[in-house]
Amino acid sequence: MTAEEKKTYTAAEVAELQTTIRQQQAEIAALKKKLDHMNEILLNAQRARFGQSSEKKTYVLSEDQMCLFHEAELVQDPKAEEPTEETFTVKCHARKKKRTIDELAKNLPVEKIVLQLPESKLTCSKCGGTFRLIGKKLIRRELIIIPQEEKILEYYSCTYACDRCEKDTGYAHILTTQVPPPLMKHSLASPSTVADIMTKKYVDGLPLARQEKIWARQGVELSRATLANWVIQCTQTWLKPLYRHMKRTLLEDAVIHADETTVQVLKENGKAATSESRMWVYASWEGSIKPIRIFEYQPDRSGKRPANFLKGFCGYLVTDGYAGYNQVKNVTHCGCWAHARRKWREAMPDGATVKTSKAAVGYRYCTKLFALDGKTSYLLPKTRNEHRQNVVRPLLEEYFCWLKTIHPEKGSKLEDAVRYSLNQAQQLTAFLDAPEIPISNNLAENAIRPFVVGRKNWLFCDSVKGAESSI
Repeated sequence: MTAEEKKTYTAAEVAELQTTIRQQQAEIAALKKKLDHMNEILLNAQRARFGQSSEKKTYVLSEDQMCLFHEAELVQDPKAEEPTEETFTVKCHARKKKRTIDELAKNLPVEKIVLQLPESKLTCSKCGGTFRLIGKKLIRRELIIIPQEEKILEYYSCTYACDRCEKDTGYAHILTTQVPPPLMKHSLASPSTVADIMTKKYVDGLPLARQEKIWARQGVELSRATLANWVIQCTQTWLKPLYRHMKRTLLEDAVIHADETTVQVLKENGKAATSESRMWVYASWEGSIKPIRIFEYQPDRSGKRPANFLKGFCGYLVTDGYAGYNQVKNVTHCGCWAHARRKWREAMPDGATVKTSKAAVGYRYCTKLFALDGKTSYLLPKTRNEHRQNVVRPLLEEYFCWLKTIHPEKGSKLEDAVRYSLNQAQQLTAFLDAPEIPISNNLAENAIRPFVVGRKNWLFCDSVKGAESSI
């Protein structure tokens, strides 16, 4: 009897088929879960490459947002009264004026070019008289650039002798002028030259290899090795004392922001050239009297790095959710709501709304928090604290209660978002205790961004000294 003709199955066969079905269902569920996870990774990769990088605008459609395609059908009301002159008002607004040439050039020196006739042409061709100037009119303005000028300064020390002393005593009184100390001994480097090199590399992101070609086009042969030596030696000699003073001042502040990013160093003992090191940044808070941004190079991301740097600091430390910062003792750890919102954004599928996605709801909570707290940025500390206690605190209590109702699938981006907020609950609510604490670590991220932009150009540091000089 063939399988098609068989109508009945034994209990053992039924049990075997049921086991096979359960195994296949479990395998399908596992593959579906893996597919969803891979789709999340692909979506976030596409967002990172092609999507909007700014976090200022809202990505989420709320239930209150109107659809443009059937707006008329939704809002029509046949019983609505027509507006009259008494009820119809138009909100006045001032159109932003275009910047004038005077405003654009107010900080630039002005050189006037008056186009006058030569004396040979001041004789009238009709009567032989002489022309006289009766007025002038501005025709146009131009912005010109004067190319960089290089020159060698030669310092000569002059020696003077007193003739009277020599006549009276037989010995001349000798006086010699003092020469300003050099930036580097036995070197052509000047303060302006090294400052220009450092600014182009670390502010404008221009690698020394490109600067070498620029110098060559201007007729000066300076190798990148020479430029690197100037940068490193001047950093060690002149900038390190300033750095130590800035660090002492920073540790006396009430709030400090901290963040870190990767940097590749080719020649580092005990590490491969392809390994990653870290550049840490520490910044004073936005309301500080002395705004300070300090970088520190370290070979790894160990939590002992910020612990050693911030030794003696006992204020508020604002960071992201990296657990290494917990090694910093005697401080109040404050979290970053921008990172929490970013987690929700990563968990949102395309076209998500607060009705179809829990991640969109979490994102909306974070966006609302930024909107509410942003209204108090220019208020007095006492007023800001009252606003946070009366308005912001209830929102956060509602948010964390809502989090406990979410049961995300393990391994999903939604689980990452929920876990981040729950694990960081104490740090994320710390800003309620003091009005000077910000709700995000965006200040540190903005401080480290120029380094990241420059790194895309110069790619890596050749040595540890070079990495330390870049701070």
